[in-house]
Amino acid sequence: MSESKSLQVERITQQGSLSGQISAQLRTQIVQQRIAVGELLPTESELCDMFGVSRTAVREAIAYLRSMGLVETRRGIGTRVISTGSETPLPARRIRANTLDDILHVLELRLTLEPRAAALAAERHTPQDVEKLQQAHANFQTAARRGDQARREDYQFHRAIIEAAHNPFFLSCYEPLSQEAIPRARLIATELDTASTQRYLEMVAQEHGAILDAILAHDSEGAREAVVCHFSRARETYAAYRQEKS
Repeated sequence: MSESKSLQVERITQQGSLSGQISAQLRTQIVQQRIAVGELLPTESELCDMFGVSRTAVREAIAYLRSMGLVETRRGIGTRVISTGSETPLPARRIRANTLDDILHVLELRLTLEPRAAALAAERHTPQDVEKLQQAHANFQTAARRGDQARREDYQFHRAIIEAAHNPFFLSCYEPLSQEAIPRARLIATELDTASTQRYLEMVAQEHGAILDAILAHDSEGAREAVVCHFSRARETYAAYRQEKS
């Protein structure tokens, strides 16, 4: 299609998450309205050629853009832009003030601890750690697709990163948090918004994938940055509830 020739994109590097790099570039194109609302994205084949990646990476990137509410895909038509500034899906209809404070405090703590742990995991992981990390990521994806809140699976993925850092004091700091480290674990059933939560979990799965890719690539800085992005986005999401009340 003619629109694909005007896109200002760069070939993807082999470090970090391929799909994350693709989605970031496409999102920039959409936000800057180089691809307007109503226009189709380039086809899968065109995107593969433009970025120099496989169809799997392109499909994961498109799935992430869908979860952000930027595009929709229709069989036989393609993927069309439906928004230039998606709203972040909020996993709850409302959150009690004291619960919101607890969530933000825990996220603040995790932003201090886990980026460094991920960087160490990228440097020190063993084959056993790789197996545990990949299985934890797969378990999270399965639970999310099943419609679960995936709280336990979320915690197990992050715990596997802490363990792969091979510093017992990181683990001793992390263990007391248990499943309560997962913000959704602090929400009561009446607060949850099922549809938004599923979109939210798609974002989380994408971010977990970026963290995992960096760790497996021995990219300590990339792993650190991926965790910072993951928790910063989560903190911004929950801070949005406070803005609603102000």
